[in-house]
Amino acid sequence: MTIFKEIVDEEFLTVSEAKELLADIEAERALDEDRELRYELARAIEHVNRFAILEPEEAQELVDQLRDIEKVDEATAYKIANLLPRNRDELRSVYAQQRYSLSGDELDEILNVVAQYR
Repeated sequence: MTIFKEIVDEEFLTVSEAKELLADIEAERALDEDRELRYELARAIEHVNRFAILEPEEAQELVDQLRDIEKVDEATAYKIANLLPRNRDELRSVYAQQRYSLSGDELDEILNVVAQYR
């Protein structure tokens, strides 16, 4: 017997939004004393608790502002909102796999938006 897994739906989330979702799951499972958290779930909760800096609403607002910039696509906007790069080098690492590079002015424009949320 073969078990196939299928991706039904996919959407981007900020770490803050993931933290909120995982907190709900954790609370739900805490009600059932017989049910323990699986290792992967416990590690995911630990990760989001450590790295979620912004509130979910702030993170989504940052993503929306980043999407208004021409060279920022949806996936990159979420990545930037999760990492909150501090300087050009950190921001360049986000674009390292792209086929194009950004000019200094374009990098500064993105960093200025990110700086509003630090």
